[in-house]
Amino acid sequence: MVTLVEVAQHAGVSASTVSYVLSGKRSISATTRLRVEQSIRELGYHPNAGARALASSRSNIIALMVPLRTDMYVPVMMEIAIAVATTARTHGYDVLLLTGEEGPDAVRRVTGSGLADAMILMDVELDDERLPLLRGTDLPSVLIGLPADTSGLTCVDLDFKATGALCVEHLATLGHRDIAVIGEAPAVYERHTGFAERTLDGLRSQARELGMRMLHRPCGGGYDAMAVTLARILDERPGTSGFVVQNEQAVEPLLALLRRQGRAVPEDVSVVAICPDQVAVQASVRLTSVSIPAQEMGRHAVDRLVAKLDGRGTDEVVLIAPELTVRESTGAAPSPAS
Repeated sequence: MVTLVEVAQHAGVSASTVSYVLSGKRSISATTRLRVEQSIRELGYHPNAGARALASSRSNIIALMVPLRTDMYVPVMMEIAIAVATTARTHGYDVLLLTGEEGPDAVRRVTGSGLADAMILMDVELDDERLPLLRGTDLPSVLIGLPADTSGLTCVDLDFKATGALCVEHLATLGHRDIAVIGEAPAVYERHTGFAERTLDGLRSQARELGMRMLHRPCGGGYDAMAVTLARILDERPGTSGFVVQNEQAVEPLLALLRRQGRAVPEDVSVVAICPDQVAVQASVRLTSVSIPAQEMGRHAVDRLVAKLDGRGTDEVVLIAPELTVRESTGAAPSPAS
């Protein structure tokens, strides 16, 4: 392993000069800095992480809390996590991934151990038990998600309330008056997960404003769960002609069941999904959808966290505006006669 002393000898400077180039604590001439940086590249030198942490009181690690629950669509969670990791690396930070459902205990473990310089929290609930601990610590943090009370917090999220409203508005412009929302698994609503609750708020508010009738039914993953949910919807509201789906695992079962019943998409029934573009374009009918901007959310969260670490950041709420892409799954509502 190449040492700092060897870099100094190669560059023809003192070991302290190399240290100052690495830490930026003192001004070094441009010529000397370039010579040291060239020696670092040629020798393949990597500073010892432990020594660097002791010297700077920093670990250069960001803790990312992303509970991997069976009732959540893991690919989206991991896409956000990858965006966090790659963006953090560009700022010189590594990411410690915490995937358990430890809640406040995980926050205590990170804040009390000095494992990380800062934290990013995902899977945020409206009344999240982790938030009082975050507010009571000096450790910088950012939430990917929106709780009920955002005071003293920095949050990044898709504007899910606007997302729900946008889906309803699109169906309304096509003449649909009876719509049904196929939601996440019941446990997601039982936990009052922020994104699901806020989407539902937007859906209901816009439906009321436009004079539309709306049913919301949570749905577990898989064909059997979707079959029960769809049967219940059509039994209660036989005239339902528009569906909004916020459950990636329900998309293909819903389309299959509609085909089996002889309901053509979009001639008889329109479907709008809130999902990643990959899910929308690979479905058996290319879905009109509002995309989940996973990479943008991850990048924004890291950028604001690094700003906090550098003393430049302030508490703020960043909501990404939803964008609806029209594809083959939505069309004019069928006439009452048909």
